[in-house]
Amino acid sequence: MCLIAVIRIDPAGIPFVSCVWVPAAILLVFKQVIMSLPLVIIGCVFLFFFRDPERRTPLDPQAIIAPADGQVMYVGDADESLTVSGEWYQVSIFLSPLNVHVNRIPVGGRITRVKYRKGQFWPAYKKKASVENEATEIWIDHEGQTVICRQIVGILARRIVCRLSVGTEVQTGQRFGIMKFGSRMDVFMPRSAALKIATGETVRGGETVLAILEETTRIKELRS
Repeated sequence: MCLIAVIRIDPAGIPFVSCVWVPAAILLVFKQVIMSLPLVIIGCVFLFFFRDPERRTPLDPQAIIAPADGQVMYVGDADESLTVSGEWYQVSIFLSPLNVHVNRIPVGGRITRVKYRKGQFWPAYKKKASVENEATEIWIDHEGQTVICRQIVGILARRIVCRLSVGTEVQTGQRFGIMKFGSRMDVFMPRSAALKIATGETVRGGETVLAILEETTRIKELRS
């Protein structure tokens, strides 16, 4: 169990690892090696799933980075049925059970809305999962521009962890939650953003640049 000390895992994973490794340790104390082996293996699986590696986040404050690891399912104009009114770009990322599931802030700013929605558990790659599945939607105000990040559970994922609240100031790449056991992440951004990703590409949360936001008048004044 010393592996927890050398491999960073999300706090949500500690109960899962502990509930199997503590009994495994007790069995080992009584020299029940064969009986403890399945529990040790299950604990290693949980350790792998909840792993939380360090990432090198780009320094460009206008960069929208991937909030999660996975494969890009869609890049382009957002379907109006999937988000609020207005014109948006949408990037949808599918997370398999093998991906890192820790979620990161796509762009720095202030949290203006956190909305949880109960729902279904359709496979995360289906279009209707975006509007019918259980989800948490986070709105970030970046110098007057809004970026929306939506955590969506899938057929295996059954719980969303979001550690954000309205009014919180956040930094690009900051950890903010996790989706347990396979899921999807939708990112909505202004149409003025320059997309830097394509459908089918693999992204790394906290590192891969999805788009570059247009510089606002305020930012230009600060840089001048």
